[in-house]
Amino acid sequence: MELNQLMVLGIFFGTIAALIFTKRRPASIFALAVLSLLVTQQITFDDVLHNLTNKGLITLILLLIVSSAIDKTALIKRLGRKLVTASYTASYWRLFGLTFFSSALLNNTAIVASLIGPVKQNQHFHASRLLIPLSYAAILGGTVTLIGTSTNLIVDSFLQEQGHPGFKFWDFTLYGMIAGLTCGVFMFFLTPLLPTIAHKGGDYREYLLEAEVEPDSELVGKTVEDNHLRNLPELFLVEVVREGQLISPISPELVILEGDKLIFSGNVQKLDNLSHIRGLTTFAEADGILRENLTEVIIANRAQIIGQTIKALGFRALFDAAVVAIRRDGEQLSGKLGDIKLRAGDFLLLATGPDFHTRHNLSKNFFILSEQKIARPLSSKQEWVTLGGFLLTVALAAMDMLSLALGLLFFAAVLLAARVATNGEIKRNLPLNLIVVIVGALSLATALEGTGVIALATTQLMPYLADTDWFIALIIVYVVTLLLTEFVTNNAAAALMFPFAYGLVEIIGAPLMPFALAVAFAASASFISPYGYQTNLLVFNAANYRFKHFIKVGVPISLLYSSVVLMLLNVTYLAG
Repeated sequence: MELNQLMVLGIFFGTIAALIFTKRRPASIFALAVLSLLVTQQITFDDVLHNLTNKGLITLILLLIVSSAIDKTALIKRLGRKLVTASYTASYWRLFGLTFFSSALLNNTAIVASLIGPVKQNQHFHASRLLIPLSYAAILGGTVTLIGTSTNLIVDSFLQEQGHPGFKFWDFTLYGMIAGLTCGVFMFFLTPLLPTIAHKGGDYREYLLEAEVEPDSELVGKTVEDNHLRNLPELFLVEVVREGQLISPISPELVILEGDKLIFSGNVQKLDNLSHIRGLTTFAEADGILRENLTEVIIANRAQIIGQTIKALGFRALFDAAVVAIRRDGEQLSGKLGDIKLRAGDFLLLATGPDFHTRHNLSKNFFILSEQKIARPLSSKQEWVTLGGFLLTVALAAMDMLSLALGLLFFAAVLLAARVATNGEIKRNLPLNLIVVIVGALSLATALEGTGVIALATTQLMPYLADTDWFIALIIVYVVTLLLTEFVTNNAAAALMFPFAYGLVEIIGAPLMPFALAVAFAASASFISPYGYQTNLLVFNAANYRFKHFIKVGVPISLLYSSVVLMLLNVTYLAG
């Protein structure tokens, strides 16, 4: 074996070891691998640029950019409030169904992030009884189509790099649908193994917020329970002000009427969950101003506004700002925001107008602490453009009428034109870490092939593996990828295992497609470790799970899922 081949192998196995045994981010490790290959002249800078323009990688980047715009729509948030009922069976299947089928088309990590709040806030069951099923449903749903998970698109990029046309949109569907639904049923019977863990409150500072029920609101005439107002993420309905009378505590059977002032306590960063409720206007919106950027201030000890109410002050005209929320340390506030008498030390969250910072009375009344950012809701027209445009793009790609990359590129342009997304948001949402991982893995594959390591391995292993049964080889590829994904994350596992699978296919003369699918499915099948897949990590932190909780439910799910996928791949590609 030549020196350059030894260097490439050393960098390859060093990358795997670093991913498994260190806590460095995968992007940092792959970046170091690329630099090492460049310094040792095993690849050229042109090779890196070629990998950076890989069609599968471009498709993945575009998909993640448009997914961030779709996350702004109210659809998933509205459905999320209605998921959990008094029946655990109904709640489980609602949660599983929504998550599984939406994850087939939308970014499954974003789906889980949107639904964690409503699940944690539900009044019927401990969140720990539902959050592991939520994560597993997202993982299972993500394997149903090409765009369900970034792992599929990573393997697709490797296929195209080898001159293969790549996956079609529905290549995953038969396997993903059968394996996913089978595991969904099985997981329901495993739910007694899920722990009951008391929910701990968040570390946010609780503000008091006010919202008014408009005449055309979807809330009017229905109870608090029917409106799912007790399932809002990190926002608690503490009081209702009706015709000047304070109603507290709030009964689930209380019927919401037109003109009610709903008083919430909680995390102002979740304010956008109120804006998704039709016909509910926050105090700041009613005062004529609400912006994405909010300014947090504290009332100074000699402020002129001490002892006066927000309404009596004419706060909007005085400061060119509207009060979004108020907080008073050491005391539970009550009543309408406009009627609360201000004190020194009160924290106010303000939606500020263009003249706010030029007002000369600011320093006399406030200490400005910080700026916070909240998500703004889309208009009805923007929602239709976003959801309709995405479904049209997916449909055209699924029918092979338009390439997915080209469709997503045009759709991203439409989102910009409709002001659903901005240039700044697109820059912020570029998945730089994922790009580095994929380009790094492609560069490693380029070096392995360019220095003749794969050809040498093929020559050396041919006498031993030439007569190997294809199905046995498929199982080996799947199991190694599955073990790797539990240690080094799904994307890294897929990127590292494809060159190995491709070399094995060359040796035994097997068809490439079942092995590529095996790598994609195995890399996504992270059910045992909370660290192997992003959705697992999200729910792991949200419910204070321990590692053993994932093992109890994840091991049987992983065994069933793997058996179904391998059996179907054998029947459809290898049998006979």
